[in-house]
Amino acid sequence: MPKLRVYRQVSIPDELRISRYRKTPELGPRLLFFSGGSALTEFSKVLKNYTHNSIHLVTPFDSGGSSAKLRDAFKMPAIGDLRSRLMALADETVLGHPEIYELFSYRLPENKSQQLLKQRLKNIVNGNDPLVDEIANPMRKLICNYLGYFVQSMPDNFDLQGASIGNLIITGGYHNNHEELDPIIFLFSKLANVLGIVRTTTNDDYHLSATLADNSTITGQHLLTGKEVAPLHSAITKLYLTKDLTASDPQPITAKLKKQNRKLIEQADLICYPPGSFYSSLIANLLPSGVGKAIESNDCPKIYIPNMGDDPEQLGMSLGESITTLLSYLRQDLGEYTPTNKLLNLLLVDSKNIHYPGGIPYNLLTKLGIEIIDIKLLDKKNTKYYDNKRMVATLLSLT
Repeated sequence: MPKLRVYRQVSIPDELRISRYRKTPELGPRLLFFSGGSALTEFSKVLKNYTHNSIHLVTPFDSGGSSAKLRDAFKMPAIGDLRSRLMALADETVLGHPEIYELFSYRLPENKSQQLLKQRLKNIVNGNDPLVDEIANPMRKLICNYLGYFVQSMPDNFDLQGASIGNLIITGGYHNNHEELDPIIFLFSKLANVLGIVRTTTNDDYHLSATLADNSTITGQHLLTGKEVAPLHSAITKLYLTKDLTASDPQPITAKLKKQNRKLIEQADLICYPPGSFYSSLIANLLPSGVGKAIESNDCPKIYIPNMGDDPEQLGMSLGESITTLLSYLRQDLGEYTPTNKLLNLLLVDSKNIHYPGGIPYNLLTKLGIEIIDIKLLDKKNTKYYDNKRMVATLLSLT
């Protein structure tokens, strides 16, 4: 059956369209985001008021913080960003399950002994804790069973201080479901009444490795972001996946996009490459084989929203270089001659209030056929961030 591409004039913001989505968010558009980390947390809390059909493909490659503890002990993909996005999209109203939201968001104290924390976990598993008192069966039984699987397989020396209960429940479910994340994500989403779809791009227990301009190699997402260690001293020239976090000579490995994720990409009403850590959140999601092909096969609008602040991962990189780098990774499984408009056709910026490294590359954008949407996006209350309501309104207007 032949495909027809229909064009329409767009007003930004499209107040009528936005109002319609606000009234019936369950019928809202399928906006798809390639992201990870906390960059879209507050954005997602705004977005869920307008659509319950947004799609979030997050990275499972985090190797720092509490994720590192779980990955080291259980040999599994990172789930911290996954849980965080699920919670950002959870229904926090009385129509949802606030008691489950509270449990999944709870972190064990950092100032208690391991013995006390282990006993607290056992109490929760047995249903004898204030955190589960208000949760009705059969939901409470399901949750306690999955947490019980975690407790049974937890190494004796596992550090529980500051651990997220939600992460522990997902870990227990992951190992009880033959090391598959999707079944426990589905259950987690239903229990917390998540107003959207959240998936990891791949279930693989892989890590990020980067070659730098000085020919050195760094392995581990936590070494790239500049948050847990000193920022990079040399620019990233290549990002790839590897199996071994500790290898002196990490070998590239190929991950494959899951079939259900491919369908989500192909069926999206808009694809967004959002702000956030450029390499470890955005580009990392594009590394699995099949991502570029799925994006290319969808004729929906594809928009890039660049970072407005200093991203340690984009050392010395101009906005123009960010665009060409993004396109190069999108073309990895397609070939360099794939038309740009199949992969990226819109750039969202605020040139009046925000300075982008190297300025807006108008000549490059004209050459590539990428249209600019230049509107006010800066948050008046916090000028270090975009205004989430304006960003949501803009993206909804394009659907």
